[in-house]
Amino acid sequence: MKKLLGLVVSCRMQKTVIVEVKTQVKHALYGKRIMKKKRYAVHDPEKKASLGELIWIRTCRPISKTKKWIYDSSANASQSSR
Repeated sequence: MKKLLGLVVSCRMQKTVIVEVKTQVKHALYGKRIMKKKRYAVHDPEKKASLGELIWIRTCRPISKTKKWIYDSSANASQSSR
């Protein structure tokens, strides 16, 4: 099961939020680090996530054509519990 940390950029749909995950990759030829970003449709049945919040998402069975991720927890809540 994969887990990713991302920022909620849209929460207009019912039970779905759009999360943007940023990663650093190394350029194959030049070696420079490049920021890549990808947007995931995330299932959030209880509408816990809010706009601009950092959240953890994890993989799950396909819920729809684009939703293969589910809301796991808020990054702020997981940091305070440590």
